[in-house]
Amino acid sequence: MEQTGLFDSPAAEPLAARVRPTDLDGFFGQEHLLGPGKILRRLIEEDRVPSMVLWGPPGVGKTTLARIIAGRTHSRFVDFSAVTSGIREVRQVMEEAGRARRFGERTILFVDEIHRFNKAQQDAFLPYVENGTVTLIGATTENPSFEVNSALLSRCRVFVFRALETDDIERLLDRTVSDPRAFPDRRVSLTEDARHALAVFSNGDARTALSVLEMAADLQEEKDGAVTVDEAALRECTGRKSVLYDKKGEEHYNLISALHKSMRNSDPDAAVYYLARMLEGGEDPLYIARRVARFAAEDVGMADPRALEIGVAAFQACHMIGMPECGVHLTEAVVYMSLAPKSNALYVAYENARSDAANTLAEPVPLHIRNAPTKLMEEIGYGKGYQYAHDTEEKLTAMSCLPDSMAGKRYYLPTDQGLEAKYGARLEEILAWKKARGGK
Repeated sequence: MEQTGLFDSPAAEPLAARVRPTDLDGFFGQEHLLGPGKILRRLIEEDRVPSMVLWGPPGVGKTTLARIIAGRTHSRFVDFSAVTSGIREVRQVMEEAGRARRFGERTILFVDEIHRFNKAQQDAFLPYVENGTVTLIGATTENPSFEVNSALLSRCRVFVFRALETDDIERLLDRTVSDPRAFPDRRVSLTEDARHALAVFSNGDARTALSVLEMAADLQEEKDGAVTVDEAALRECTGRKSVLYDKKGEEHYNLISALHKSMRNSDPDAAVYYLARMLEGGEDPLYIARRVARFAAEDVGMADPRALEIGVAAFQACHMIGMPECGVHLTEAVVYMSLAPKSNALYVAYENARSDAANTLAEPVPLHIRNAPTKLMEEIGYGKGYQYAHDTEEKLTAMSCLPDSMAGKRYYLPTDQGLEAKYGARLEEILAWKKARGGK
């Protein structure tokens, strides 16, 4: 008989592991996938589980569901780690799965954080997923479109998990404190205020909620075999609300997109909120300042040229001062951009010119606007016919500067927003003057 040690006891496991549900009835959240009649629940109940990727934030039940599926389908469950496993380990596991398959036993291969596997490791799964040797269940907090090889992803169903609702976390906490597996050596209870506060603090992450509950219970004094966790006990464990933010992951791009689009939609309140989300999550303020400066030209442009000055000034302030002081400088810039009149005429002008430039890189520059620094260049016509605008009373000439094949092409089309209406009127005057004098 194998001898067990002190750290092999169930009590040594984290609370989240001790109370992990073993069936769908005990699973909280993901009603859009696992509610009665929903697609993933039907696949599990009908024993038609395909290879899949479960994509969602931490602590929402991805690993738990994989174990429930393995138990329900009476399959071998192999937990695979990207950190400790290479190609050799992949092949070894697949050989074992092949032998089990010959005896009628299916294997579910659970790969947590599948995005951490390199391309070669992911490719090694392909033939075994294709021939049914294993049912692959990958879990990831990153967008699988970017992090999972397209060949492997095409052979898997992707199910998107959502952060748990506050009500889900509260129900989970209620069930936990009444579960004899949770605290086998004492009775733990939560005050109503503490339960709600912990549910809010956890930010939709069940593992965080259970970890904090366990820590708070361990820190409280036991009276007659009972422990009560109140808000004061929680505050001892939670100095600051955790922020769901990964500077290198999808949430990074989601939040900068939200900031940009809030400013574009002239919504300063939303813009400041997403700015705070990013800064409190640890984002580099210089990154945000660069994006704001870009916005000044892309979305405000000539409707308010001072926007670019504000954006550049905010960048300089962030560079010189740093966090946390520069947060207010970014707030000023973000609010200014939100309230400024909007024009994307500069962005559209450059994108159209860029497209044409890529297709006309060999188009010769007209001779009359080339410099002629040498006698030879002057003799072959460089600079011939050039008209110096400052020599005219109007400071204008009818001379065309575009290549002949593109004469009359227009890229900058001013809008009537803000100051751009003024610049647009000036441009129309210039074009009319040139046309009257034979210009194109």
